[in-house]
Amino acid sequence: MTVIIGMVYGNKVYMAGDSLGVSSYDKVERDDPKVFKNDKFLIGFTTSFRMGQLLQYKFKPPKQKPKQSDHEYMVTDFIDAVRKVLNDNGYGEKDKNQETGGQFLVGYKSALYQIDSDYQVGIPTDQYAAIGCGAAYAIGALHGWLKDNDGDFDPSNYLYEAVETAKHFSAGCGGDIWHESI
Repeated sequence: MTVIIGMVYGNKVYMAGDSLGVSSYDKVERDDPKVFKNDKFLIGFTTSFRMGQLLQYKFKPPKQKPKQSDHEYMVTDFIDAVRKVLNDNGYGEKDKNQETGGQFLVGYKSALYQIDSDYQVGIPTDQYAAIGCGAAYAIGALHGWLKDNDGDFDPSNYLYEAVETAKHFSAGCGGDIWHESI
């Protein structure tokens, strides 16, 4: 289920995602967004609505230490707090001493981070990334449009169209499109 796509443009991070919940052959459009703001963070999730709800309502991002790089903060303090809230609320899993959660994108201080289910923190070189079953469609569409663009554009429109592309081709994507920027 899902397509979430984010990009950095100028000094802002933009994100968009669909609103469909899918389980096996069943689907339902949801009014609770997969893209939202939490304090100084923009978050877009896939994997589980429960995980997203915990990140939106129970997760309290820790303060960044002085002189700590943004990447170090994301890899250590931020992820430690995410793991704690997920585990404390029955979401995180542990198998053979490996802890797993879900996948989500985070916009923070004009940067985009991709958090994978093993809690590794990636920084996309292209300044855009997508997750979910519609990711390949959305990222391919966005890449093609950006390659041919040589001027100013509205990132929200590009992301909206990228999600529309994923909705057209992926059975796991659909419904309204949510978008935010920070």
